[in-house]
Amino acid sequence: MIGVDPHKGSHTAVAIDGSERQLARLRVRASTAQAGKLVEWAAAWPDRTWAVEGAGGLGHLLARQLVAAGERVLDIQPKLGSKVRLLSSGPANKNDPSDALSVAVAGLRSPRRREVRADGPATALKLWAKRHRDLARLRNQAACRLHSLLASLVPGGIADEITPAQASRLLAGIEPSGPAAQARHQLAAEHVADLRHLDAQLRQTRARLAGAVKACGTSLTEISGVGPVIAALVIGDAEDINRFATRDAFAACDGTAPIEVSSGNRVTRRLSLRGNRRLNHAIHMVAVTQIRHRHSDGRACYDKKIAEGKTPKEALRCLKRRISNAIYARLRADARNAASASAAAAGPGGQPGNDSASSAASSHPARQLFGPATPEPEPQPTTPASHLPQQKKPRTRS
Repeated sequence: MIGVDPHKGSHTAVAIDGSERQLARLRVRASTAQAGKLVEWAAAWPDRTWAVEGAGGLGHLLARQLVAAGERVLDIQPKLGSKVRLLSSGPANKNDPSDALSVAVAGLRSPRRREVRADGPATALKLWAKRHRDLARLRNQAACRLHSLLASLVPGGIADEITPAQASRLLAGIEPSGPAAQARHQLAAEHVADLRHLDAQLRQTRARLAGAVKACGTSLTEISGVGPVIAALVIGDAEDINRFATRDAFAACDGTAPIEVSSGNRVTRRLSLRGNRRLNHAIHMVAVTQIRHRHSDGRACYDKKIAEGKTPKEALRCLKRRISNAIYARLRADARNAASASAAAAGPGGQPGNDSASSAASSHPARQLFGPATPEPEPQPTTPASHLPQQKKPRTRS
């Protein structure tokens, strides 16, 4: 196992054997030849695996270069390396070689090791979703600054959400008097121009997101409340859905599964603040959208939980968990469809369109709220049934 501590200007690698004994170490400068130098140095160990700390951050480029060179690379989260250093009985020095050694030990011993794959469509969706999120934040900042300036020019300013056209009409009717008022008026006009520019960029980004989501052939948009932006965010952050064995593991990742806080004979659970908060926010927006539509199944589920005595927040959490289960089922179905299509295009072994599992997975009712995307039964949840929203079994007539 070769642990790598990546940095902006250099990368430090440490090789260990199965007994965690250090074999060698190397430090290379960040350059176009960085991956080649590391692979050449590691040629002495043919049966090797690389453990890169933060392969989704500073180590992203190096990890992808190693994968492109035919190497097996693991993504080690920084907290795993820090835990190894904390529990280590050796020197407590904090430097690049010791960090790389901790990463190697974590890659060797950690039961939850995620292998790095080459960038695919999910990475592109993640990048466009981040672009949309950044633009939305910039627009919100510009709107807040414009609100502040208008409140200094007009008593009360604009009470509702501001638009460039509304702000322009308001500024056209103001005749500033004095240098300070003129400066505020000019700055407000510049913020209006910023809003128009950001709105145009947001429209372009949404159009690109919609095209990318449509091209990937996902069925997530068939869930009520899931549009191209939410679908791109979920697909990009979930990446390979097959790394989640069950829907409970996916719920733990997105933070919709409760966590246990038991002690002695007292067994209880509470709201989870762990997991991917972007995924949790996306599911929250879907739940809020469904609740706003009074005749939707999501609102019916929410009202049912309220009638059972749950608080509004508890009812919202139940709905979010069901949405998480529906998203997991859709992503698994999409993965099976993609695998079937790849196998059919690869050659012998089946004809396209004759696979019964693939046909069942692709038969999604339009805008379904939640429920399994295929007739295949989902694994039973490992948490007690009293803490998970129950789904009604369909009645059958004899």
